[in-house]
Amino acid sequence: MSEPVQTPQTFTPRIFSGIQPSGGMTLGNYLGALKRFAELQDRGQETVYCVVDLHAITVWQDPERLTHQTREIAAAFLASGIDPKRSILFNQSQVSAHAELAWIFNCVARIGWMYRMTQFKDKAGKNAENSSLGLLAYPSLMAADILAYRATHVPVGEDQKQHLELTRDIAIKFNHDYGVNFFPVTEPLIEGAATRVMSLRDGTKKMSKSDPSDQSRINLTDDADAIAQKIRKAKTDPEPLPDTLDGLKDRPEARNLVNIYAGLAGVAPEAVVAEFAGAQFGTFKPRLAELAVEKLAPITAEMNRLMQDPGEIDRILGDGADRADAIARPVLEDVYRITGMVRSRRR
Repeated sequence: MSEPVQTPQTFTPRIFSGIQPSGGMTLGNYLGALKRFAELQDRGQETVYCVVDLHAITVWQDPERLTHQTREIAAAFLASGIDPKRSILFNQSQVSAHAELAWIFNCVARIGWMYRMTQFKDKAGKNAENSSLGLLAYPSLMAADILAYRATHVPVGEDQKQHLELTRDIAIKFNHDYGVNFFPVTEPLIEGAATRVMSLRDGTKKMSKSDPSDQSRINLTDDADAIAQKIRKAKTDPEPLPDTLDGLKDRPEARNLVNIYAGLAGVAPEAVVAEFAGAQFGTFKPRLAELAVEKLAPITAEMNRLMQDPGEIDRILGDGADRADAIARPVLEDVYRITGMVRSRRR
């Protein structure tokens, strides 16, 4: 019989997050995720970032397009300030521990938990019986992504909070079922002025790469002219900007543009309304456009440069995968021992 696993009572502070390569990156991805990911490198905690390509194939993907999008997301990480020497950056499918641990979690999680996930309901719609099993089990794989590194914190948007709560439930149930304190109960990091960027055409809807109208979003691949033009045409209202945030309560488009300005400038929304109190949008929009071009044009240029050298992107992802595996593989081996799986040394 193998020796019992020594289960620690404290966990190395570690941040994990991932982005799915299912389409182009937008300003919402930058302000809600990538900008924050880069800033988190300065907190003194280990940061592990992943292009979650296994999640992407829960719905059918064109293979060539998936390859391109995986590299493009990696380029967006790098162009936004992720340093592959300070952080670990890799694509999920290169580290098999994710899929292996997901199967074990499939046997820990309950089917009812999966059916309660609102994202499954939204994506499956009335055709749930014809959805892939992977789409239903998506949150179990997400739990494996996080817990393979025993991550203590995950930066998430509001739309991912439910999945992180399920990750916590899986960790708690695994620990309880096997009488260990092996997995941390991961905490969410939800912060920032523009963690949820809304459509430029409808301030009540999230900015999305799937919106039919390209005018509804700013893509990280847009050039300076396109960025400025989209902001000039963004939907607003005829009222001037107020001097307090309370004055934006029932003005979703105005609040969205204020939030975007705050996110790009790295200031609080209160500071934005204080600076522009009483200004019409004819004054505010050009200032916002100037700021957006200043912040985003260098990212677009660096993404374009990186995409001209896919071999370099692949090298960075491969190096990151080796470093990720060095963390995840021992965790998985401990899980196998905890669950009673017989393991022998193989060459």
